[in-house]
Amino acid sequence: MRLFFAVAVLALGMNTACGMERNAENRETIVPESISPPKQTEEANEPEVSLETKDNPPDNLQTDAFKEMFGQDCISEQTFEVELSEYEGKVYFVPLAPSEKNGDFRMQIIQEGEVLREINGYVPESLSGEAFTSLDAVSFYDVNYDGHTDIVLVETYGSTSFAAVYYGYDDDGGEYGISAWFMVQERLSENITARLEEVTVSEIRNLLGGGKKNGEFADYREAYDAVSTLFALEAGEESGFNLIYVDGDDIPELITGQTGYYVSMYTYDNGNVYLLMDHWGYGAMGNAGYEYASGKNSLRNYNSDYAGAILYTTYMTVGSGHTIETVAEIKEVSFDDANGNGCLDEEEYDSIGKYSVTYINGKEATQEECVVYDMGPYEYIEPSMSLEELRTKLNER
Repeated sequence: MRLFFAVAVLALGMNTACGMERNAENRETIVPESISPPKQTEEANEPEVSLETKDNPPDNLQTDAFKEMFGQDCISEQTFEVELSEYEGKVYFVPLAPSEKNGDFRMQIIQEGEVLREINGYVPESLSGEAFTSLDAVSFYDVNYDGHTDIVLVETYGSTSFAAVYYGYDDDGGEYGISAWFMVQERLSENITARLEEVTVSEIRNLLGGGKKNGEFADYREAYDAVSTLFALEAGEESGFNLIYVDGDDIPELITGQTGYYVSMYTYDNGNVYLLMDHWGYGAMGNAGYEYASGKNSLRNYNSDYAGAILYTTYMTVGSGHTIETVAEIKEVSFDDANGNGCLDEEEYDSIGKYSVTYINGKEATQEECVVYDMGPYEYIEPSMSLEELRTKLNER
């Protein structure tokens, strides 16, 4: 399937065997009770009391132990052993303070003594001349509903505190051979900071999702309000939205994006939001965009190479696992590919329009076999609503 995804990313990595375990998932920093706290269940990971470490310093034994493990630059009160979706098994999240030897604030992910990923720190341009003061809070949760663990930091430079949000991605060791990516969301971080009187993880979560995590939404209206709030903070004035019916049930899908550039699509099921299309780009490189047959669970994409000499029509559906699945890719070649290399070579130009062959999933097929996949009529998926229009629509009963 020839789809163009507008996703960029950065990275992280770590896990060392020792007798300490601290959980920070889905919470602000929790002050450890001792150097070897008892193991906690999954339910215990939910925050009952959220504490900022700058007001509640950890005990010295904990601080000394982490510094011995990870060096004197380690910000031990914000070092955690956690499970991140991007890695198998537990890793250590280790933030490192600036020093003469190592320069700026940065973070590492470590597993079994190996640094899997180093993440550069983020400082807003307005604070570029200020010195690092403190890392005040850390939280790990899926901010953007894509199924991957993200990192939320509260930092202070000089006397100014700000949010820093890093989206996590799992490429499954894909074409670049990198299994985990993390990318700071500068505009989102700046807009979150500007909206809050006091920058804390709990206030960030209240702003983005009303304090609810994915799986806790009462209905699709509440869920889509949270997603649209997040996207408006990400994209600013360029943000657009829509509600369309794709998969045949009575709950619409949410569209976000920027008309002519990219779209994302979300669906709702039993308290959860699922990301179906993540910044799928179009309008360039031969990609005409994405269409849907209302209520028939059929999506269509036209793409082309060599100014239309090769045309791809991809039919897709929303699968039971809340993912987009390819039903068929139809490839129409309108020139004689004499050497079989799949490219339009100079000596083949004269055959354009005089020759035609069609393939379905790589197998030669007739036009009659192709039309069975068409569930039309189709409409283009466009984020044509403003945030205010979307919220008005969501409030209709």
